[in-house]
Amino acid sequence: MKKNVLVIAIFAIAVLFSNQITAQKFRSLDKSPLDQVTYATKADGVIAKVFYSRPQLKGRRINKLIPEGKLWRLGANEATEITFKKDVVFGGKSVKAGTYTMFAIPGKTEWTIILNKDTNVWGAYQYKEAQDVVRVKGKVSSSMAPIEAFSIAFDDNMNMYLGWGYTVVKVDIK
Repeated sequence: MKKNVLVIAIFAIAVLFSNQITAQKFRSLDKSPLDQVTYATKADGVIAKVFYSRPQLKGRRINKLIPEGKLWRLGANEATEITFKKDVVFGGKSVKAGTYTMFAIPGKTEWTIILNKDTNVWGAYQYKEAQDVVRVKGKVSSSMAPIEAFSIAFDDNMNMYLGWGYTVVKVDIK
């Protein structure tokens, strides 16, 4: 009987101090969380889907985070990816169905939006201009209220909007 009590006590102590059972560690919330936005219609279903990370301003100015004239990954972490389920006209240029990374070169009145063939890349560090599919212009306008987290949205006509701080960029998609 004493032997059984000793075995149970040792087992209980082992369970109590076992890291595998009681001390699982989870990562904290990402500072630039991953998000997705889709454009869909009742007739066609999902036509476009964007996966991107959403950096926050946190009191910083947008022009300090993404300087004019410099290539930007259009978000944070991995480069933003857009998937078209069918052929589209992106900013006035034909684009075949497929998955592309999106980059931007910010400007005062317009941004250059780039679709690139390389996917699954981190940031803009591996960007190769030779892999560009199209470069289009997006018109810059201002938001009435500041947008704290970088955001991408589609309107009912499939136009894509990029917003951060007081900056909003529109790209026509058909």
